[in-house]
Amino acid sequence: MKKYSISFLLSLFIIGTASAQDDFLLGVLNEELNREVAGFAKADLPPYFISYRVNDIAYTQIQSSFGSLVQSHSSKNRLLFATVRVGNYQQDNTHPLEDRRWGNERMGDGRAIQIVVDDSKEAIQYSIWRATQTNYRSALESYRSIKNTIQTTKSKFDDFSKAPVEKYFEKPLSDSWYDKSAWENKVRKYSEPFLKSSDLVTGDVSLQLVTDRKYYVSSEGTQIVQNMRYVYLSINASIRATDGDIVPLHSSFFAFSPAGLPNDEAVLEEVNNVIDKLTELRKAPLADPYSGPAILDAQVGGVFFHEIFGHRVEGERLRNDMDSQTFKEKINLPVLNKTLNVVFDPTKSEFNGKPLNGFYRFDDEGVKAQRVTVVDRGVLKTFLMSRSPLETIKVSNGHGRADASSDPVSRQSNLIVETNKPVPFADLRKMLIQEAKKQGKPYGYYFKSVVGGFTTTDRFNPNAFNIFPTEVYRIYTDGRPDQLVRGVDLIGTPLAMFAEITAAGNQSEIFSGFCGAESGSVPVTAISPALFVRRIETQKKPQADIESTLLESPTVKD
Repeated sequence: MKKYSISFLLSLFIIGTASAQDDFLLGVLNEELNREVAGFAKADLPPYFISYRVNDIAYTQIQSSFGSLVQSHSSKNRLLFATVRVGNYQQDNTHPLEDRRWGNERMGDGRAIQIVVDDSKEAIQYSIWRATQTNYRSALESYRSIKNTIQTTKSKFDDFSKAPVEKYFEKPLSDSWYDKSAWENKVRKYSEPFLKSSDLVTGDVSLQLVTDRKYYVSSEGTQIVQNMRYVYLSINASIRATDGDIVPLHSSFFAFSPAGLPNDEAVLEEVNNVIDKLTELRKAPLADPYSGPAILDAQVGGVFFHEIFGHRVEGERLRNDMDSQTFKEKINLPVLNKTLNVVFDPTKSEFNGKPLNGFYRFDDEGVKAQRVTVVDRGVLKTFLMSRSPLETIKVSNGHGRADASSDPVSRQSNLIVETNKPVPFADLRKMLIQEAKKQGKPYGYYFKSVVGGFTTTDRFNPNAFNIFPTEVYRIYTDGRPDQLVRGVDLIGTPLAMFAEITAAGNQSEIFSGFCGAESGSVPVTAISPALFVRRIETQKKPQADIESTLLESPTVKD
Protein backbone atom coordinates (compact mmCIF):
# COMPACT_ATOMS: atom_id res chain seq x y z
CA MET A 1 0.00 0.00 0.00
CA LYS A 2 2.28 2.76 -1.19
CA LYS A 3 1.58 6.43 -0.69
CA TYR A 4 2.90 9.11 -3.02
CA SER A 5 2.88 12.83 -2.43
CA ILE A 6 0.55 14.04 -5.13
CA SER A 7 -2.63 15.99 -4.70
CA PHE A 8 -6.19 15.81 -5.96
CA LEU A 9 -9.46 17.63 -5.44
CA LEU A 10 -12.91 17.45 -6.90
CA SER A 11 -14.30 20.71 -8.26
CA LEU A 12 -17.74 22.01 -7.40
CA PHE A 13 -20.06 23.06 -10.20
CA ILE A 14 -23.68 23.91 -10.87
CA ILE A 15 -26.04 20.96 -10.82
CA GLY A 16 -28.85 20.90 -13.38
CA THR A 17 -30.85 17.75 -14.04
CA ALA A 18 -32.19 19.17 -17.30
CA SER A 19 -28.66 19.21 -18.71
CA ALA A 20 -28.34 15.47 -18.19
CA GLN A 21 -30.65 14.95 -21.16
CA ASP A 22 -28.13 16.69 -23.42
CA ASP A 23 -25.05 14.80 -22.25
CA PHE A 24 -24.00 12.64 -25.20
CA LEU A 25 -21.96 10.02 -23.33
CA LEU A 26 -24.51 9.63 -20.54
CA GLY A 27 -27.18 9.06 -23.17
CA VAL A 28 -25.16 6.33 -24.91
CA LEU A 29 -24.37 4.59 -21.61
CA ASN A 30 -28.02 4.54 -20.58
CA GLU A 31 -29.25 3.39 -23.97
CA GLU A 32 -26.77 0.53 -24.19
CA LEU A 33 -27.36 -0.46 -20.56
CA ASN A 34 -31.09 -0.73 -21.20
CA ARG A 35 -30.48 -2.73 -24.38
CA GLU A 36 -28.13 -5.15 -22.61
CA VAL A 37 -30.50 -5.66 -19.67
CA ALA A 38 -33.41 -6.36 -22.04
CA GLY A 39 -31.31 -8.76 -24.09
CA PHE A 40 -30.00 -10.70 -21.10
CA ALA A 41 -33.54 -11.11 -19.76
CA LYS A 42 -33.91 -13.91 -22.34
CA ALA A 43 -30.90 -15.83 -20.99
CA ASP A 44 -31.30 -18.87 -18.72
CA LEU A 45 -29.22 -17.14 -16.05
CA PRO A 46 -29.23 -13.38 -16.65
CA PRO A 47 -27.10 -10.92 -14.66
CA TYR A 48 -28.86 -9.46 -11.65
CA PHE A 49 -26.64 -6.38 -11.75
CA ILE A 50 -24.77 -4.46 -14.46
CA SER A 51 -22.94 -1.15 -14.11
CA TYR A 52 -20.74 0.99 -16.34
CA ARG A 53 -18.09 3.44 -15.18
CA VAL A 54 -16.39 5.80 -17.63
CA ASN A 55 -13.55 8.17 -16.79
CA ASP A 56 -13.26 10.88 -19.46
CA ILE A 57 -9.79 12.27 -18.73
CA ALA A 58 -7.86 15.25 -20.12
CA TYR A 59 -4.28 15.37 -18.83
CA THR A 60 -1.35 17.74 -19.31
CA GLN A 61 2.17 17.24 -17.94
CA ILE A 62 4.85 19.95 -18.09
CA GLN A 63 8.29 19.21 -16.66
CA SER A 64 11.57 21.09 -16.56
CA SER A 65 15.02 20.23 -15.24
CA PHE A 66 17.77 22.73 -14.40
CA GLY A 67 15.98 25.49 -16.33
CA SER A 68 15.16 23.53 -19.49
CA LEU A 69 11.91 21.99 -20.65
CA VAL A 70 12.06 18.18 -20.50
CA GLN A 71 8.54 17.36 -21.59
CA SER A 72 5.25 19.04 -22.35
CA HIS A 73 2.43 16.86 -23.56
CA SER A 74 -1.33 16.65 -23.38
CA SER A 75 -3.56 13.63 -23.77
CA LYS A 76 -7.22 12.72 -23.70
CA ASN A 77 -8.68 9.29 -23.17
CA ARG A 78 -11.77 7.48 -21.98
CA LEU A 79 -11.70 4.32 -19.89
CA LEU A 80 -14.72 2.04 -19.53
CA PHE A 81 -15.10 -0.42 -16.65
CA ALA A 82 -18.06 -2.80 -17.01
CA THR A 83 -19.26 -4.77 -13.98
CA VAL A 84 -21.48 -7.83 -14.43
CA ARG A 85 -22.80 -9.87 -11.49
CA VAL A 86 -24.54 -13.22 -11.90
CA GLY A 87 -26.53 -14.83 -9.08
CA ASN A 88 -28.08 -12.62 -6.41
CA TYR A 89 -27.11 -10.18 -3.67
CA GLN A 90 -26.54 -13.03 -1.21
CA GLN A 91 -24.28 -15.11 -3.42
CA ASP A 92 -22.85 -14.26 -6.82
CA ASN A 93 -19.83 -14.79 -9.05
CA THR A 94 -17.57 -12.78 -6.72
CA HIS A 95 -18.03 -15.13 -3.77
CA PRO A 96 -14.61 -16.07 -2.33
CA LEU A 97 -13.48 -19.67 -2.31
CA GLU A 98 -10.72 -21.12 -0.15
CA ASP A 99 -8.48 -21.72 -3.16
CA ARG A 100 -8.98 -18.23 -4.59
CA ARG A 101 -7.05 -15.31 -3.13
CA TRP A 102 -9.07 -12.17 -2.38
CA GLY A 103 -8.59 -9.58 -5.07
CA ASN A 104 -8.63 -12.12 -7.92
CA GLU A 105 -12.21 -13.28 -7.45
CA ARG A 106 -13.83 -9.85 -7.55
CA MET A 107 -15.07 -9.47 -11.13
CA GLY A 108 -13.65 -12.43 -12.97
CA ASP A 109 -11.29 -11.23 -15.68
CA GLY A 110 -12.91 -7.80 -16.03
CA ARG A 111 -10.60 -4.90 -16.81
CA ALA A 112 -11.07 -1.33 -17.94
CA ILE A 113 -10.84 -0.84 -21.68
CA GLN A 114 -10.16 2.26 -23.72
CA ILE A 115 -13.04 3.59 -25.76
CA VAL A 116 -12.99 6.24 -28.46
CA VAL A 117 -12.70 9.88 -27.46
CA ASP A 118 -14.72 10.91 -30.50
CA ASP A 119 -18.45 11.13 -29.88
CA SER A 120 -19.15 8.20 -32.16
CA LYS A 121 -22.26 6.48 -30.85
CA GLU A 122 -21.73 3.23 -32.77
CA ALA A 123 -18.09 2.86 -31.73
CA ILE A 124 -18.88 3.48 -28.06
CA GLN A 125 -21.87 1.12 -28.11
CA TYR A 126 -19.71 -1.59 -29.68
CA SER A 127 -17.07 -1.23 -26.93
CA ILE A 128 -19.71 -1.40 -24.20
CA TRP A 129 -21.32 -4.45 -25.80
CA ARG A 130 -17.97 -6.23 -26.17
CA ALA A 131 -16.96 -5.54 -22.55
CA THR A 132 -20.35 -6.66 -21.24
CA GLN A 133 -20.34 -9.93 -23.20
CA THR A 134 -16.79 -10.75 -22.09
CA ASN A 135 -17.50 -10.05 -18.43
CA TYR A 136 -20.81 -11.92 -18.51
CA ARG A 137 -19.17 -15.08 -19.82
CA SER A 138 -16.49 -14.86 -17.13
CA ALA A 139 -19.04 -14.13 -14.39
CA LEU A 140 -21.28 -17.01 -15.51
CA GLU A 141 -18.37 -19.46 -15.48
CA SER A 142 -17.31 -18.32 -12.01
CA TYR A 143 -20.84 -18.51 -10.62
CA ARG A 144 -21.40 -22.04 -11.90
CA SER A 145 -18.11 -23.11 -10.38
CA ILE A 146 -19.12 -21.56 -7.05
CA LYS A 147 -22.54 -23.24 -7.08
CA ASN A 148 -20.87 -26.60 -7.66
CA THR A 149 -18.55 -26.10 -4.68
CA ILE A 150 -19.79 -27.50 -1.38
CA GLN A 151 -17.81 -24.91 0.62
CA THR A 152 -20.19 -22.13 -0.36
CA THR A 153 -23.11 -23.57 1.66
CA LYS A 154 -21.60 -21.98 4.78
CA SER A 155 -21.52 -18.35 3.74
CA LYS A 156 -20.56 -15.88 6.47
CA PHE A 157 -21.76 -12.82 4.60
CA ASP A 158 -23.61 -11.62 1.52
CA ASP A 159 -21.60 -10.79 -1.59
CA PHE A 160 -23.21 -7.46 -2.46
CA SER A 161 -25.33 -4.96 -0.55
CA LYS A 162 -28.25 -2.97 -1.88
CA ALA A 163 -27.93 0.81 -2.12
CA PRO A 164 -30.34 3.70 -2.69
CA VAL A 165 -30.91 4.77 -6.29
CA GLU A 166 -29.09 8.07 -6.89
CA LYS A 167 -29.49 10.72 -9.61
CA TYR A 168 -26.79 13.39 -9.83
CA PHE A 169 -25.40 15.49 -12.66
CA GLU A 170 -22.70 18.15 -12.97
CA LYS A 171 -22.36 20.27 -16.09
CA PRO A 172 -19.27 19.74 -18.30
CA LEU A 173 -16.25 21.92 -17.58
CA SER A 174 -14.66 24.37 -20.00
CA ASP A 175 -11.62 23.09 -21.89
CA SER A 176 -10.00 26.55 -21.82
CA TRP A 177 -8.87 26.81 -18.23
CA TYR A 178 -5.11 27.39 -18.55
CA ASP A 179 -2.48 28.85 -20.90
CA LYS A 180 -0.10 25.99 -21.70
CA SER A 181 2.61 28.17 -23.27
CA ALA A 182 2.67 30.52 -20.29
CA TRP A 183 3.02 27.63 -17.88
CA GLU A 184 5.84 26.08 -19.90
CA ASN A 185 7.77 29.33 -19.37
CA LYS A 186 6.93 29.39 -15.65
CA VAL A 187 8.00 25.79 -15.08
CA ARG A 188 11.32 26.47 -16.86
CA LYS A 189 11.86 29.52 -14.68
CA TYR A 190 11.12 27.63 -11.47
CA SER A 191 13.88 25.07 -12.06
CA GLU A 192 16.61 27.57 -13.03
CA PRO A 193 17.89 28.08 -9.44
CA PHE A 194 18.99 24.43 -9.36
CA LEU A 195 21.83 25.42 -11.72
CA LYS A 196 23.56 27.16 -8.83
CA SER A 197 24.88 24.01 -7.16
CA SER A 198 27.29 21.47 -8.64
CA ASP A 199 26.37 18.98 -5.91
CA LEU A 200 22.75 18.68 -7.02
CA VAL A 201 22.06 15.44 -8.88
CA THR A 202 18.50 16.31 -9.90
CA GLY A 203 16.58 19.57 -9.94
CA ASP A 204 13.10 19.16 -11.42
CA VAL A 205 9.83 21.05 -11.40
CA SER A 206 6.67 19.54 -12.88
CA LEU A 207 3.08 20.64 -13.31
CA GLN A 208 0.08 18.39 -13.80
CA LEU A 209 -3.25 19.75 -14.98
CA VAL A 210 -6.06 17.18 -14.93
CA THR A 211 -9.77 17.13 -15.67
CA ASP A 212 -11.63 13.87 -15.04
CA ARG A 213 -15.34 13.66 -15.84
CA LYS A 214 -16.67 10.51 -14.16
CA TYR A 215 -19.79 8.64 -15.30
CA TYR A 216 -21.59 5.87 -13.42
CA VAL A 217 -24.81 4.12 -14.46
CA SER A 218 -26.28 0.87 -13.16
CA SER A 219 -29.18 -1.48 -13.77
CA GLU A 220 -30.51 -0.46 -10.34
CA GLY A 221 -31.28 2.96 -11.84
CA THR A 222 -28.42 5.05 -10.46
CA GLN A 223 -27.02 7.73 -12.79
CA ILE A 224 -24.12 9.91 -11.62
CA VAL A 225 -21.93 12.37 -13.52
CA GLN A 226 -19.36 14.28 -11.46
CA ASN A 227 -16.24 16.31 -12.25
CA MET A 228 -12.74 16.22 -10.85
CA ARG A 229 -10.25 18.98 -11.67
CA TYR A 230 -6.90 19.81 -10.11
CA VAL A 231 -3.44 21.25 -10.67
CA TYR A 232 -0.36 20.00 -8.89
CA LEU A 233 3.03 21.71 -8.88
CA SER A 234 5.87 19.50 -7.68
CA ILE A 235 9.46 20.38 -6.79
CA ASN A 236 11.87 17.42 -6.66
CA ALA A 237 15.60 17.63 -6.13
CA SER A 238 18.44 15.52 -4.78
CA ILE A 239 22.02 16.14 -3.75
CA ARG A 240 25.18 14.07 -3.43
CA ALA A 241 26.17 13.85 0.23
CA THR A 242 29.81 13.93 1.32
CA ASP A 243 29.87 10.11 1.50
CA GLY A 244 28.43 9.78 -2.03
CA ASP A 245 24.88 8.89 -0.98
CA ILE A 246 22.03 10.55 -2.88
CA VAL A 247 19.63 12.51 -0.65
CA PRO A 248 16.22 13.53 -2.08
CA LEU A 249 13.82 16.29 -1.03
CA HIS A 250 10.31 17.09 -2.20
CA SER A 251 7.86 19.98 -1.98
CA SER A 252 4.53 20.61 -3.67
CA PHE A 253 1.58 22.94 -4.17
CA PHE A 254 -1.98 21.93 -4.94
CA ALA A 255 -4.95 24.01 -6.13
CA PHE A 256 -8.31 23.85 -7.89
CA SER A 257 -6.92 25.82 -10.83
CA PRO A 258 -3.64 27.45 -11.91
CA ALA A 259 -4.86 30.74 -10.42
CA GLY A 260 -4.92 29.04 -7.01
CA LEU A 261 -1.19 28.28 -7.05
CA PRO A 262 1.28 30.65 -5.34
CA ASN A 263 2.80 33.47 -7.38
CA ASP A 264 6.23 33.18 -9.02
CA GLU A 265 8.05 34.78 -6.08
CA ALA A 266 6.58 32.30 -3.59
CA VAL A 267 7.40 29.29 -5.76
CA LEU A 268 10.98 30.45 -6.35
CA GLU A 269 11.37 31.06 -2.61
CA GLU A 270 10.33 27.46 -1.97
CA VAL A 271 12.77 26.20 -4.62
CA ASN A 272 15.57 28.07 -2.84
CA ASN A 273 14.41 26.65 0.49
CA VAL A 274 14.72 23.15 -0.97
CA ILE A 275 18.24 23.95 -2.20
CA ASP A 276 19.25 25.34 1.20
CA LYS A 277 17.88 22.32 3.06
CA LEU A 278 19.62 19.91 0.66
CA THR A 279 22.87 21.80 1.23
CA GLU A 280 22.44 21.16 4.97
CA LEU A 281 21.55 17.51 4.38
CA ARG A 282 24.68 17.07 2.23
CA LYS A 283 26.84 17.42 5.34
CA ALA A 284 24.37 15.97 7.86
CA PRO A 285 25.48 12.80 9.67
CA LEU A 286 24.00 9.46 8.69
CA ALA A 287 21.72 8.28 11.49
CA ASP A 288 22.15 4.95 13.25
CA PRO A 289 19.22 2.64 14.05
CA TYR A 290 17.33 3.97 17.05
CA SER A 291 14.62 3.05 19.53
CA GLY A 292 13.20 5.73 21.79
CA PRO A 293 10.76 8.67 22.07
CA ALA A 294 9.82 10.88 19.16
CA ILE A 295 7.60 13.72 18.02
CA LEU A 296 5.88 13.22 14.68
CA ASP A 297 5.06 16.63 13.23
CA ALA A 298 1.52 17.06 11.95
CA GLN A 299 2.06 15.91 8.34
CA VAL A 300 4.14 12.94 9.49
CA GLY A 301 1.40 12.06 11.97
CA GLY A 302 -1.12 12.05 9.14
CA VAL A 303 0.91 9.64 7.02
CA PHE A 304 1.59 7.54 10.12
CA PHE A 305 -2.16 7.13 10.78
CA HIS A 306 -2.94 6.54 7.12
CA GLU A 307 -0.50 3.66 6.92
CA ILE A 308 -0.67 1.90 10.26
CA PHE A 309 -4.34 2.56 11.10
CA GLY A 310 -6.33 3.51 7.99
CA HIS A 311 -5.55 0.40 5.95
CA ARG A 312 -6.56 -1.81 8.86
CA VAL A 313 -10.09 -0.38 9.05
CA GLU A 314 -10.86 -0.83 5.34
CA GLY A 315 -13.73 -3.28 5.75
CA GLU A 316 -13.37 -5.25 2.56
CA ARG A 317 -10.00 -6.71 3.45
CA LEU A 318 -11.59 -8.07 6.66
CA ARG A 319 -13.60 -10.47 4.48
CA ASN A 320 -10.33 -12.13 3.55
CA ASP A 321 -8.99 -14.85 5.83
CA MET A 322 -5.54 -14.24 4.35
CA ASP A 323 -5.53 -10.75 5.93
CA SER A 324 -4.24 -10.18 9.45
CA GLN A 325 -7.64 -8.67 10.39
CA THR A 326 -6.04 -6.58 13.13
CA PHE A 327 -9.27 -4.94 14.32
CA LYS A 328 -11.98 -7.32 13.11
CA GLU A 329 -13.06 -8.44 16.60
CA LYS A 330 -12.45 -5.10 18.34
CA ILE A 331 -15.69 -3.19 17.64
CA ASN A 332 -16.65 -1.23 20.82
CA LEU A 333 -13.26 -1.92 22.35
CA PRO A 334 -10.46 0.63 22.99
CA VAL A 335 -7.78 0.61 20.28
CA LEU A 336 -6.17 4.05 20.73
CA ASN A 337 -5.51 6.59 23.45
CA LYS A 338 -8.87 7.77 24.85
CA THR A 339 -8.05 11.36 23.87
CA LEU A 340 -8.14 10.51 20.14
CA ASN A 341 -10.92 10.37 17.57
CA VAL A 342 -10.47 9.17 13.98
CA VAL A 343 -12.95 10.31 11.34
CA PHE A 344 -13.11 9.67 7.59
CA ASP A 345 -15.07 12.41 5.86
CA PRO A 346 -15.19 12.54 2.03
CA THR A 347 -17.89 15.22 2.23
CA LYS A 348 -15.34 17.85 3.35
CA SER A 349 -13.90 19.83 0.44
CA GLU A 350 -11.48 21.95 2.48
CA PHE A 351 -9.78 22.29 5.84
CA ASN A 352 -8.71 25.69 7.15
CA GLY A 353 -9.23 27.09 3.66
CA LYS A 354 -7.07 24.43 1.96
CA PRO A 355 -8.55 21.92 -0.52
CA LEU A 356 -8.83 18.24 0.37
CA ASN A 357 -8.20 15.70 -2.33
CA GLY A 358 -10.03 12.92 -0.50
CA PHE A 359 -13.29 14.78 -1.20
CA TYR A 360 -15.98 13.34 -3.45
CA ARG A 361 -19.79 13.44 -3.65
CA PHE A 362 -20.35 9.80 -4.67
CA ASP A 363 -18.01 6.85 -4.49
CA ASP A 364 -17.18 4.57 -7.42
CA GLU A 365 -20.08 2.22 -6.65
CA GLY A 366 -22.68 4.99 -6.90
CA VAL A 367 -23.09 5.42 -3.13
CA LYS A 368 -23.33 8.89 -1.61
CA ALA A 369 -20.26 9.95 0.38
CA GLN A 370 -20.70 9.84 4.15
CA ARG A 371 -18.82 11.07 7.22
CA VAL A 372 -17.78 8.01 9.23
CA THR A 373 -16.52 8.16 12.83
CA VAL A 374 -14.33 5.07 13.07
CA VAL A 375 -12.82 5.78 16.50
CA ASP A 376 -14.61 7.77 19.22
CA ARG A 377 -12.47 8.62 22.27
CA GLY A 378 -10.18 5.70 21.58
CA VAL A 379 -12.98 3.15 21.02
CA LEU A 380 -13.41 1.45 17.63
CA LYS A 381 -16.94 1.97 16.30
CA THR A 382 -17.06 0.74 12.70
CA PHE A 383 -15.11 0.16 9.48
CA LEU A 384 -14.91 1.84 6.08
CA MET A 385 -17.40 -0.01 3.88
CA SER A 386 -17.95 -0.58 0.19
CA ARG A 387 -20.89 -2.61 -1.09
CA SER A 388 -19.18 -5.82 0.02
CA PRO A 389 -20.78 -6.53 3.42
CA LEU A 390 -19.26 -7.94 6.59
CA GLU A 391 -21.08 -10.23 9.01
CA THR A 392 -21.94 -7.30 11.31
CA ILE A 393 -21.97 -4.34 8.88
CA LYS A 394 -24.38 -4.92 6.03
CA VAL A 395 -24.34 -1.72 3.96
CA SER A 396 -21.87 0.67 2.36
CA ASN A 397 -20.93 3.97 3.98
CA GLY A 398 -19.71 5.46 0.73
CA HIS A 399 -16.10 4.28 0.67
CA GLY A 400 -16.08 1.96 -2.36
CA ARG A 401 -13.28 3.49 -4.41
CA ALA A 402 -11.04 2.67 -7.37
CA ASP A 403 -8.91 4.23 -10.05
CA ALA A 404 -10.20 4.23 -13.62
CA SER A 405 -8.83 0.75 -14.33
CA SER A 406 -9.88 -1.18 -11.23
CA ASP A 407 -12.87 -2.63 -9.46
CA PRO A 408 -13.85 -0.68 -6.30
CA VAL A 409 -13.07 -1.91 -2.80
CA SER A 410 -13.33 -0.11 0.53
CA ARG A 411 -10.67 2.60 0.72
CA GLN A 412 -9.78 5.67 2.76
CA SER A 413 -10.90 9.22 1.92
CA ASN A 414 -10.18 12.27 4.13
CA LEU A 415 -8.67 10.83 7.30
CA ILE A 416 -8.99 13.27 10.21
CA VAL A 417 -7.28 12.63 13.55
CA GLU A 418 -8.80 14.70 16.34
CA THR A 419 -7.80 15.14 19.98
CA ASN A 420 -9.94 16.27 22.91
CA LYS A 421 -6.83 17.14 24.91
CA PRO A 422 -4.53 19.25 22.67
CA VAL A 423 -1.00 20.01 23.85
CA PRO A 424 1.09 22.99 22.65
CA PHE A 425 4.17 21.99 20.65
CA ALA A 426 6.52 23.46 23.27
CA ASP A 427 5.03 21.06 25.84
CA LEU A 428 5.38 18.12 23.45
CA ARG A 429 9.06 19.00 23.19
CA LYS A 430 9.38 19.00 26.98
CA MET A 431 7.66 15.62 27.13
CA LEU A 432 10.13 14.29 24.54
CA ILE A 433 13.19 15.43 26.50
CA GLN A 434 11.78 14.12 29.77
CA GLU A 435 10.97 10.71 28.26
CA ALA A 436 14.39 10.46 26.57
CA LYS A 437 16.07 11.05 29.93
CA LYS A 438 13.81 8.46 31.55
CA GLN A 439 14.82 5.90 28.91
CA GLY A 440 18.48 6.80 29.19
CA LYS A 441 18.65 8.21 25.66
CA PRO A 442 20.90 11.20 24.83
CA TYR A 443 18.29 12.49 22.40
CA GLY A 444 14.82 11.98 21.00
CA TYR A 445 13.76 12.32 17.37
CA TYR A 446 11.66 15.03 15.73
CA PHE A 447 10.25 14.00 12.35
CA LYS A 448 9.39 17.24 10.57
CA SER A 449 8.47 16.24 7.01
CA VAL A 450 7.68 13.09 5.08
CA VAL A 451 7.24 11.93 1.50
CA GLY A 452 5.08 8.82 2.09
CA GLY A 453 5.15 5.25 3.31
CA PHE A 454 3.73 1.76 2.97
CA THR A 455 2.35 -1.07 5.07
CA THR A 456 1.54 -4.77 4.80
CA THR A 457 -1.59 -6.33 6.31
CA ASP A 458 -1.53 -9.96 5.13
CA ARG A 459 -0.60 -13.03 7.17
CA PHE A 460 2.30 -14.12 4.98
CA ASN A 461 4.54 -11.12 5.67
CA PRO A 462 5.50 -9.24 8.82
CA ASN A 463 2.57 -7.01 9.79
CA ALA A 464 4.67 -3.87 9.68
CA PHE A 465 4.91 -0.36 8.25
CA ASN A 466 7.62 1.88 6.86
CA ILE A 467 7.35 5.69 6.81
CA PHE A 468 9.76 7.74 4.67
CA PRO A 469 10.71 10.97 6.48
CA THR A 470 12.80 13.54 4.61
CA GLU A 471 13.65 16.03 7.38
CA VAL A 472 14.60 14.56 10.76
CA TYR A 473 16.23 16.18 13.81
CA ARG A 474 17.81 14.94 17.00
CA ILE A 475 16.59 16.88 20.04
CA TYR A 476 19.27 16.49 22.72
CA THR A 477 18.49 16.19 26.41
CA ASP A 478 21.54 18.25 27.46
CA GLY A 479 20.43 21.41 25.68
CA ARG A 480 22.65 21.14 22.61
CA PRO A 481 21.13 22.62 19.42
CA ASP A 482 18.88 20.34 17.41
CA GLN A 483 20.84 18.33 14.84
CA LEU A 484 19.66 17.53 11.31
CA VAL A 485 20.35 13.90 10.32
CA ARG A 486 19.70 11.85 7.19
CA GLY A 487 19.08 8.29 6.13
CA VAL A 488 16.21 7.55 8.56
CA ASP A 489 13.23 5.27 7.95
CA LEU A 490 10.50 5.03 10.59
CA ILE A 491 9.47 1.40 11.03
CA GLY A 492 7.41 -0.73 13.38
CA THR A 493 4.38 -2.93 13.97
CA PRO A 494 0.92 -1.41 14.40
CA LEU A 495 -0.39 -2.61 17.75
CA ALA A 496 2.88 -1.83 19.51
CA MET A 497 2.92 1.69 18.05
CA PHE A 498 -0.73 2.46 18.85
CA ALA A 499 -0.03 1.81 22.52
CA GLU A 500 2.83 4.33 22.54
CA ILE A 501 0.86 7.38 21.28
CA THR A 502 0.38 9.42 24.44
CA ALA A 503 -0.29 13.04 23.39
CA ALA A 504 -1.31 15.15 20.40
CA GLY A 505 -0.60 18.74 19.44
CA ASN A 506 -2.96 21.68 19.11
CA GLN A 507 -2.46 22.42 15.40
CA SER A 508 -3.33 20.12 12.50
CA GLU A 509 -1.81 20.00 9.01
CA ILE A 510 -2.75 18.38 5.69
CA PHE A 511 -0.87 15.70 3.78
CA SER A 512 -2.33 15.03 0.33
CA GLY A 513 -1.40 12.01 -1.70
CA PHE A 514 -2.21 9.05 -3.89
CA CYS A 515 -2.74 5.79 -2.06
CA GLY A 516 -2.00 2.62 -4.00
CA ALA A 517 -3.71 -0.59 -2.90
CA GLU A 518 -5.98 -3.35 -4.25
CA SER A 519 -8.12 -1.04 -6.39
CA GLY A 520 -5.29 1.07 -7.76
CA SER A 521 -4.26 4.60 -6.85
CA VAL A 522 -6.93 6.85 -5.36
CA PRO A 523 -6.61 10.42 -4.05
CA VAL A 524 -6.56 10.70 -0.26
CA THR A 525 -5.84 13.25 2.45
CA ALA A 526 -4.56 12.78 6.00
CA ILE A 527 -5.13 15.53 8.58
CA SER A 528 -3.49 15.20 11.97
CA PRO A 529 -1.95 17.16 14.81
CA ALA A 530 1.62 16.48 15.90
CA LEU A 531 1.95 13.27 17.93
CA PHE A 532 4.17 12.39 20.87
CA VAL A 533 5.14 8.72 20.81
CA ARG A 534 6.95 7.17 23.78
CA ARG A 535 8.87 4.70 21.66
CA ILE A 536 9.53 4.46 17.95
CA GLU A 537 12.04 2.45 15.95
CA THR A 538 14.13 3.54 13.00
CA GLN A 539 16.36 1.83 10.48
CA LYS A 540 18.83 3.11 7.91
CA LYS A 541 17.52 3.94 4.46
CA PRO A 542 18.93 2.03 1.50
CA GLN A 543 21.82 4.00 0.03
CA ALA A 544 21.86 5.18 -3.57
CA ASP A 545 25.57 5.60 -4.16
CA ILE A 546 26.86 6.87 -7.48
CA GLU A 547 30.36 7.76 -8.60
CA SER A 548 31.79 11.01 -7.36
CA THR A 549 32.29 13.52 -10.15
CA LEU A 550 35.80 14.03 -11.50
CA LEU A 551 35.13 17.38 -13.17
CA GLU A 552 33.01 20.36 -12.27
CA SER A 553 29.56 20.43 -13.82
CA PRO A 554 29.44 22.56 -17.00
CA THR A 555 26.04 23.92 -16.00
CA VAL A 556 27.03 25.55 -12.71
CA LYS A 557 26.54 29.30 -12.74
CA ASP A 558 28.40 31.67 -10.46
